[in-house]
Amino acid sequence: MKLKTRLIIAFLTVILIPILLTATMACLFGKYQMSAIEKTYEITGMTTENLSNSVTVLSRLTEKFYHELSQMVEDNPAKMEDATFLEGFNQKLTKKKAYLLVRKGSMLIYVGTDMEEAESVIAGLPGYGDSEMEPENGLYLGGDAQALVKQVDFLYPDEKKGSAFVVMNVRGVIPEVERLYMEMLIGIIVVLILTAAVLILWIYRGVMGPLGKMQIAAQKIKEGNLDFELQAEAEDELGELCHSLEDMRQRLQDNAEEKIRFDKENKELISNISHDLKTPVTAIKGYAEGIMDGVADTPEKMERYIRTIYNKASEMDTLINELTLYTKIDTNRIPYNFNTLSVDAYFADCAEDLSLELESRGVEFGYFNYVDADVKIIADAEQVKRVVHNIVNNSMKYMDKPKGKINLRVKDVGDFVQIELEDNGRGIAAKDLPNIFDRFYRTDASRNSSKGGSGIGLSIVKKIIEEHGGKIWATSREETGTTMYFVLRKYQEVPMYE
Repeated sequence: MKLKTRLIIAFLTVILIPILLTATMACLFGKYQMSAIEKTYEITGMTTENLSNSVTVLSRLTEKFYHELSQMVEDNPAKMEDATFLEGFNQKLTKKKAYLLVRKGSMLIYVGTDMEEAESVIAGLPGYGDSEMEPENGLYLGGDAQALVKQVDFLYPDEKKGSAFVVMNVRGVIPEVERLYMEMLIGIIVVLILTAAVLILWIYRGVMGPLGKMQIAAQKIKEGNLDFELQAEAEDELGELCHSLEDMRQRLQDNAEEKIRFDKENKELISNISHDLKTPVTAIKGYAEGIMDGVADTPEKMERYIRTIYNKASEMDTLINELTLYTKIDTNRIPYNFNTLSVDAYFADCAEDLSLELESRGVEFGYFNYVDADVKIIADAEQVKRVVHNIVNNSMKYMDKPKGKINLRVKDVGDFVQIELEDNGRGIAAKDLPNIFDRFYRTDASRNSSKGGSGIGLSIVKKIIEEHGGKIWATSREETGTTMYFVLRKYQEVPMYE
């Protein structure tokens, strides 16, 4: 789950859950308090609406006493002048948060509370037979009085008008309702705290779990330990960050392994070059000593010794040139000079050079051109010639037939020109064929082989062809020969429209 989704859910939860839980608690606490009020104050039929209206609740509390008072004044109105009775009745009302007022004529003959408290109520008492009076529910007096008054009118035995008033102060609420409000407030606070705690824990675990893993991974990377795998727990923003960190770790590991491999190859190259240079240097020293010691005592011997020294020096020069070119290739510093070349003319020149060189070395050479005269390529003439000569030299190195033979074929294959160099040498084993273009790879395992070479010739060829946008591959059969193929893209002239 995405972090954004988590936050939206948390936001909605903080709003909705407290509302739902508060409503549930209000219902439960309300029922409990209604039951407590009915039991404590001996009333029935309490509803949630009663609890939400303090006037209604107070009216219900004195409902029984109002009916009792109404019945009593009807049966025995003389009791309304009995101070003992009135005091006893007032004490029962006091338990219900109310008090009694009794009026005879225009005079109050009984006040069941402190006169100062009752003063504002007395000033607002309704008259006899007031049409606005609601005997059952009472009359609400606002202003300073803030009281609910229930009035019972009657006639004293001496025929004077009288009224009994049940007065309830509505400034406060009954304890049970107060407790309900307090419980509701505490419940809301608890719900908010628990909801926030659960959501914080949920978000914390969703965030800190992946962060903890990434922190451990970062520490391992800092210490150079890249041999581990960081797996994302979810497909969210942190999961994407985990994937990015894992990609970075993998790339660092690949770079580290590549550096180790590169260092190993460099050491191998130095070792190979050192070994391959040692052979011609030893020969040069030997023949030079022979000349100095007078062993070459005839013109023929002298010429042979000098020719051998020259050939060995040429071998050294070739090795050094390969090393220099390899360094340029590895740092992408080969100075390519691309030009539009005619395939027919260019490879005809290459074939002429190869023919003279191979003829002098006793190798038969064949050239076959199957492309039209107007076919062109864009290439670096010098580097493509290097490719051809490297392949031919590699073929010569492993030529084991008494009569060597090399063929050069140029073919048109659609958008490309395909060049084939075929020899009748000893061939390459199937297990070695996929690796022949790798740097330093040699099919002969021992450096003591008389074939020599740095092992980077074909890797240079591959690099040059790839830089031309082509590709190279080979087929071979042991004891039969090898064919090297490479392709170069044709030059396509774009017609100009005015």
